[in-house]
Amino acid sequence: MSEEIGDREKEVLRAVVQEYITTGGPVGSHQLSRKSGFDVSSATLRNVLADLEELGFLEKPHTSAGRVPTDQGYRFYVDTLVRLKEPAPRDREFIHAGLGQEKNVGEMLSEASRVLHSLTRHASVVITPRPDASVFHRIEFVRLREDRVLAVLVGNGGQVQNKVITVDFPITSDELLKASNFLSELLREVPLEEARERIRQEMDQEQALYNVLTSKALKLGAAATDLQTPESERVRIEGTNSFLEQPEFADVERMRALFKMLDEKHKLLQLLDRVQRAREMQIFIGAESEFSAAGELTVIASPYGSREQVLGSVGVIGPTRMNYQRVIPLVNFTAQVLSRVLGQD
Repeated sequence: MSEEIGDREKEVLRAVVQEYITTGGPVGSHQLSRKSGFDVSSATLRNVLADLEELGFLEKPHTSAGRVPTDQGYRFYVDTLVRLKEPAPRDREFIHAGLGQEKNVGEMLSEASRVLHSLTRHASVVITPRPDASVFHRIEFVRLREDRVLAVLVGNGGQVQNKVITVDFPITSDELLKASNFLSELLREVPLEEARERIRQEMDQEQALYNVLTSKALKLGAAATDLQTPESERVRIEGTNSFLEQPEFADVERMRALFKMLDEKHKLLQLLDRVQRAREMQIFIGAESEFSAAGELTVIASPYGSREQVLGSVGVIGPTRMNYQRVIPLVNFTAQVLSRVLGQD
């Protein structure tokens, strides 16, 4: 498509997108000639706008003389025309300050979401790691009552999973401590998604090899590593009230449809799982995704984790009329800092 559009058309499209992002109103030839410094007449600009409309990059809303970008226009702008720079020094300092403090993984992800919302004024979204995605570090057991035990699983990156276990056999506090030590040694450095299999293999060994305490420990370990967290609980969205500030969503019915869409977290999870599989930033504009098609939304997200393992993704959800030039670097930088902080022991 890029070979079908000349340099002048590209510059006009860039100017229309940037003007529309700033003003929220249709952009006409007179407006462009006054503000964008084009050394051509309004008539020439009108012809270029008409050509861009014919190519599908622009459209006329209702009977307006001006034009607005289409999803295809935004896509061409993002892929070809946008001029990206590193976030401003004060924005980088704000991100580092928010993510540089000692926190557990859950608090760190919440802070990343808060930072992005604060900087972009768009809704932010974080996909937390799957419960079994971390590498096992240790396990602790705390008695709650006679037949209830709290299992606390800690991953290498500080991820903590709590699970209440019902036990149908007697076990003392001293036995719980020994079970914790035994399982912590057995499962050390094992990915949690493999921990249950390691325990199952141990349980399948000749039972005579084990004493009563080992049998109890393995039963506790099997129950503790059976992590069945609903996928929708992995999606955290913050700042949805920011949509109330956008004229695109001033209509009550459109706002109702938007919030219904945001409540369908399984669709958002499916979309952002694509970011994790791609292992790089992804930008979904309007109808490019099932999630955003009905709401004139853009989702910008980037994965976080390590080179060996992607843990989740972090990003923003906003109107297609967003400041891509500012938001894209902020999302990317936040994901990079989050990855570095989570990778520190």
